[in-house]
Amino acid sequence: MVVPEAGLPAKVTIYEVGPRDGLQNEKSVVPTEVKAAFITRLVDAGLPIVEATSFVHPDWVPQLADAADLMRGLTADLGDAARQLPVLVPNQRGLDRAVELGLRHVAVFASATETFASKNLNRTLASQFEMFEPTIRQALDAGMDVRGYVSMCFGDPWEGAVPVEQVVAVGKRLLDLGVGQLSLGDTIGVATAGHVKALVAAFADAGVGCERLALHFHDTYGQALTNVHAGLQAGVTTYDASAGGLGGCPYAKSATGNLATEDLVWFLTGLGIEHGVDLEAVVAASAWMAGQLGRPSPSAVVRALADTAG
Repeated sequence: MVVPEAGLPAKVTIYEVGPRDGLQNEKSVVPTEVKAAFITRLVDAGLPIVEATSFVHPDWVPQLADAADLMRGLTADLGDAARQLPVLVPNQRGLDRAVELGLRHVAVFASATETFASKNLNRTLASQFEMFEPTIRQALDAGMDVRGYVSMCFGDPWEGAVPVEQVVAVGKRLLDLGVGQLSLGDTIGVATAGHVKALVAAFADAGVGCERLALHFHDTYGQALTNVHAGLQAGVTTYDASAGGLGGCPYAKSATGNLATEDLVWFLTGLGIEHGVDLEAVVAASAWMAGQLGRPSPSAVVRALADTAG
């Protein structure tokens, strides 16, 4: 039953991250043709944005070593639509590869904390921007759209709770460099509804409206949809999600991965919020990928609908 709630946005954009953020955590290498088929299925399911891969050094993320081959294959199959698929570029070399392939949407990945910047980027909290600045500038000069991910926005496994003003400072720096949208990541899944609203409000106080923000939740403590609801109440209309709940966080014990796209779609549909996604089609894509990976999907909605279908 659809029961709208007053005061919530009429429409939400789902930013699908499963093929990149989900599959990059897999221990066994997923064949390029399987990744391509998964992405095509997600696009066909009506997801408006599907992040395809990352042009990261293969020693860092072996699972995504086939990024260039994947994008060439998708371009051959999908034509110009493939060039619209976003990719992560950790540095200028990654950007160069994206430019060579004619891609039009890229993302950079920043940290809101000192320790994670050191461990994940080999930089200090302040010096990470020296790495991003030329990459963002070159991307903008090439006419590309740039997204900025900020990790550890709500909590850090080494530093604990992350001050709201620290997250805002990092986000503002990225926006000042030319990033069009910020994705605020609850990397270890510790966010709560009040914290979500406080962070969005702090960005508003700093002059950053909800239209520049996206929220990226993990469901480690079962709070992802509660946090989405808080984000909706605060006016945020873009949410990252991963088909089938693929992905996880190696820094959080018992982390259950990203918010599942299917769970988000079911939630939004019940509130009467437009999203444009065919739930049955994305469930079928996730069930298919679960079969390729040899394990059941962690998504509650995938399990429920698969059980019903069975």
